[in-house]
Amino acid sequence: MSDYQPVIGLEIHVELKTSSKMFCQCLTNYFGKEPNTQVCPVCLGFPGTLPVPNKKAIDWTILIGKALNCKINNFSKFDRKHYFYPDLPKGYQISQYDQPIAKNGQLYLLIKNSKSKYQKEGSKLKITKKKFRIRRVHLEEDTGKLIHLKNETLVDFNRSGVPLVEIVTEPDFDNSDDVKIFLEELQVIIRYLGVSDADMEKGTMRMEPNISIISQKSKVKSQNLPDYKVEVKNINSFRFVKQAIDYEIKRQVEILKKGKQPIQETRGFDEKKGVTYSQRTKEEAYDYRYFPEPDIPPLVFNKDYVDSIKLVELPSQKIERYISQFKIRFDDAFILTRDKKVAEYFETIISKIKYQISKLSIKNQNYQQIIANFIINKKISTQLSVDEFINKLIENLKPKEMDKKLLSEAIDKVLKNNPKPIEDYKKGKINAIMFLVGQVMKEIEGKAEAKIVREEIERKI
Repeated sequence: MSDYQPVIGLEIHVELKTSSKMFCQCLTNYFGKEPNTQVCPVCLGFPGTLPVPNKKAIDWTILIGKALNCKINNFSKFDRKHYFYPDLPKGYQISQYDQPIAKNGQLYLLIKNSKSKYQKEGSKLKITKKKFRIRRVHLEEDTGKLIHLKNETLVDFNRSGVPLVEIVTEPDFDNSDDVKIFLEELQVIIRYLGVSDADMEKGTMRMEPNISIISQKSKVKSQNLPDYKVEVKNINSFRFVKQAIDYEIKRQVEILKKGKQPIQETRGFDEKKGVTYSQRTKEEAYDYRYFPEPDIPPLVFNKDYVDSIKLVELPSQKIERYISQFKIRFDDAFILTRDKKVAEYFETIISKIKYQISKLSIKNQNYQQIIANFIINKKISTQLSVDEFINKLIENLKPKEMDKKLLSEAIDKVLKNNPKPIEDYKKGKINAIMFLVGQVMKEIEGKAEAKIVREEIERKI
């Protein structure tokens, strides 16, 4: 593989959860509904109908562009993308071609250091970021859905016309692991923004990797891209995206080793077999005969309008803040920020409990990290209200009283049954005492503070 360099770009489609469709008033909550019951002459492409753009969908596309650090174009327009397919009733899709709403962005992924934890350098945390460029973010309408049965194919147009954002990356990926991490982070961002559920099982987030291979032997200084690419269509699982990419890399390398070049084509992915299969020769832009949509005026955004669309704090920003402000470990900060509701729950607990720290036995400890541990390890249910959680936390962390005689008897029993850890401790293996502490805590069912137990063990040995 060292002689071959994978080149991977991504196209990600995200359905927006507006209440109505992109160019008409039909409802968008089509999932599970009877086929062809949420349609009208506009989304069915009847002659004489006129599309009216959904303002919220446009605003949300700007929001996604901002979250991905894109330049928001002050002039944008819709175009007609022509192709014939049974799920496209008009014979064209209203999309965006040369003037999308947003372009030239980047997404930075937080990457853990080789030791798997961020390391301190002086008083500052060392944070490594990896950059992936975003080529464009544009808005279009979704198509209908084909349902393949044994001897026939049916079409459900309920999905036709639902607002669909397409996010296109530059070919900055060279392995399937980075692709998976990128897509997982993008899903979290989309959910933070509240613009889509990005639910892959329901098809509201679909991924299409574009894969090609550069032969290192023929690689030139200009870093030219291969003159072909293979697109794998409509994958709805991060795991399947990884599998499809790994399979394609292997397949294409085998072709190149024979002195041939893979053909430019669109392929599907067979989830059961874990292989891709040919669907059709891949189209070029000119095949779609793009031209400006004549029924929709251009979109013009002034600076004040773009500035009025506000971003929330994104997950990567929360991670950095949790590490710097709360002194929480990276891994824990990462877990807490995967779900916006969990992050908000955690922060609400912190803001309320700081007035009750005097009731706890953690005055000189990092109580934010302790709270994080309780949430992550599910020691207390996060289904409780914040006040209920705090009450249970206080109960768990209150100094425990223990009958001194019973504690002494428990320690004597543990020391008698565990001579080796005692010997190890006396030889200088300090951690050996923690095993003894654990055994005593188990014996007394946690009815004493570990600190007191350790002090008593040390006194006795």
